Amino acid sequence: MNQATPHPFISYLCSLAESQERGALAALRRGLGQPPGTAPEMFRYVVPFLPANATRAQENAYYLVAALFALHPKSITVGNLGAHLAQARKNAGDDDALERRFTALLAAHPDDLPAYLRQAISFLKSKEVPVNWEQLLFDVQAWEHAERRAMVQRNWARSFWGSRAPSETTTNE
Repeated sequence: MNQATPHPFISYLCSLAESQERGALAALRRGLGQPPGTAPEMFRYVVPFLPANATRAQENAYYLVAALFALHPKSITVGNLGAHLAQARKNAGDDDALERRFTALLAAHPDDLPAYLRQAISFLKSKEVPVNWEQLLFDVQAWEHAERRAMVQRNWARSFWGSRAPSETTTNE
């Protein structure tokens, strides 16, 4: 992923939020809870940005990220989902519950990923933690491929649990 050049699709989504295009964001939110690419209201906002000869996994990622972005359009250009959840953990009351949810997200089958991500993004929204949408788009596209998914899982886990001080992770005192 090239951090120097913003992804055109993510830039477009951010422009919708910045200009407060409530109708467009509402149309994109209609994709929440639906299989990616099945909410026709989303087509006019997503299809122009799909790569030529996009695979089904790429299309699904674009639709999913667009719907999630419309749910929580706060954006940041650094970090990954694990880092964002670690940041939110500092404000959360029940660390064990968040860890269980995060572990379930890491283990999610590609078909179940949209539901787990919707929960995670809703949680981040409740804690007012912004999301690196460009990184999430990249990571969701990788989720369909076992070896690339394993890389994303490790990166998210490293960002989530690696941010703790050693005394927080050891329990034998």
